[in-house]
Amino acid sequence: MTSQQVDEQAATFAELFSAIAGNIGRVIQGKDDVIELMLLCLMAEGHLLIEDVPGVGKTTLAKALARSIHCSFGRIQFTPDLLPSDVVGITVWNREKSAFEFRHGPVFANIMLGDEINRASPKTQSALLESMAEEQVTVDGTTYGLSSPFMVIATQNPIEHEGTYPLPESQLDRFLMRLGVGYPGRSDELDVLETHGDHNTLIDLTPVVTARDVTAMMAAARSIHIKKSLQLYLVDLAEATRNNRQLALGMSPRATLSLQRASKARAASHGRDFVIPDDIKALAEPVLAHRLIVTPEAQLQGIDAASALQSILGGLPVPRDLQ
Repeated sequence: MTSQQVDEQAATFAELFSAIAGNIGRVIQGKDDVIELMLLCLMAEGHLLIEDVPGVGKTTLAKALARSIHCSFGRIQFTPDLLPSDVVGITVWNREKSAFEFRHGPVFANIMLGDEINRASPKTQSALLESMAEEQVTVDGTTYGLSSPFMVIATQNPIEHEGTYPLPESQLDRFLMRLGVGYPGRSDELDVLETHGDHNTLIDLTPVVTARDVTAMMAAARSIHIKKSLQLYLVDLAEATRNNRQLALGMSPRATLSLQRASKARAASHGRDFVIPDDIKALAEPVLAHRLIVTPEAQLQGIDAASALQSILGGLPVPRDLQ
């Protein structure tokens, strides 16, 4: 691929990315940063965990993304009695055909929303692990592939403790990012009242890109160049988290790879064909904070994973040779 073709590809990516973000922004007011991170997660071929209090638009955000892409959408309302077969599907006997047939579950969709994932049992939560890691599910010894693009968007309410099952570290590590939506600002909440007061604007959203467009954008993000010095910077960051006294659990190799993928997607969304240190720094917290575990001693001092991470980033020398 020539330099001109690379530049044109980056420009097309940025235009499509902006179009999707603008479409979602018609429904979710004042949360451009959250929308951007969600789209970066999609383009980096990752999965998203949205954790926040009820009523701030977690489910609406996921629905708006699905409506902005001409693709299939599945939703699962996680409950304590939900079974793994309710997620991935089940093999049943077809009397007319005198044969067993597989009935697909909601996970067989391009965008799958798992609402209140922490209300389901660990056994049901684990039913998502294979699909999230390998884009396939195995039922009764038979493996079924999932179509591309495939993204799981899971929501959970942090203040609900009764009847909930916290996500284990192994499953948290499968999510590329964890985000909080947060309350809107004063003017943004006024816009919400005016926009949503007498009409559900979500139903008016129409797709601005196709699933094929998104798959092409994912491929374009993978091709973004990252210099060896920045890869060494990522490795240094990983080692610093593993050796930090405030952290009981540092970055896994999957976390390092995830941050690289997300940084490439951010570079493409800004019309660049190469990664810069700002891409890594901007995405470090949403990509890494939920994977790190703070020591009990640090917790007593009021230190959380995000603050420990920022302290580590502040002490790492930043490469200067970018391209």
